[in-house]
Amino acid sequence: FVGLANFVRIFQDSTFIRVMLNTVNFLAYLVPMVLFASLAFAIVLAKLRYFRTFIMLSFLVANVSSGVAYSIMFSNIFAVNGPLNKLIYKLFGFTIPWFSDPQLAVFSICLIVTWKFIGYYGLILYAGLQAIPSNLYEAARLDGANRRTIFWKITLPLLNPSLITVVVLSTMLTFGIFTEPYMITGGGPMQRTTTFLIYMYDTAFKRINPSYATTVAVVTAMMSYGLVMLIRRLFEKEVSFV
Repeated sequence: FVGLANFVRIFQDSTFIRVMLNTVNFLAYLVPMVLFASLAFAIVLAKLRYFRTFIMLSFLVANVSSGVAYSIMFSNIFAVNGPLNKLIYKLFGFTIPWFSDPQLAVFSICLIVTWKFIGYYGLILYAGLQAIPSNLYEAARLDGANRRTIFWKITLPLLNPSLITVVVLSTMLTFGIFTEPYMITGGGPMQRTTTFLIYMYDTAFKRINPSYATTVAVVTAMMSYGLVMLIRRLFEKEVSFV
């Protein structure tokens, strides 16, 4: 029995500190990317008259697809000699080190994760858009409000609960990323894509230290919960359609 020794050790662990910084980096990329992409998808979906269900289901397929399968697919697409770099070289005369540059590796993984969840989170925001009464838009137009004013003064404020839901879910997702960085970069380059789950896995099964891995899991859960509560306290607002 080690008592609280692991909890003392964890904040002296340089790898754990590195993983925390990585998570902050992932949050800075992933949450805005998921939020804006999902919102754009929801708005486009709401304006469609035809094939709405087909497009909705097409994007949702990504959410239920195998993480291993699409990670292999995207690792080949973004490879140094992959089709994307060949196209970029043909058009602009240079290639992009998607997975060998630390920041680009984080960005690329976030792009892949966004692709997976845009349909699911977009559907949440689409439901929020559908819940806003149309008479509010009609009244605003009668008062002379333009599209930009309607969006900022009516749509976004009334969409707050759905937006916060997406932000909370994408924040929790960031703390739980495993398959994409593990399959594509293995946590590299320079440990910049090592996430909490990769660190737990390596600690428990490669270094055979399950007790310390459990401590990492507990601290990770506490940080995730604390951040979610902070987001809700700062940004969540009560919405009334009356």
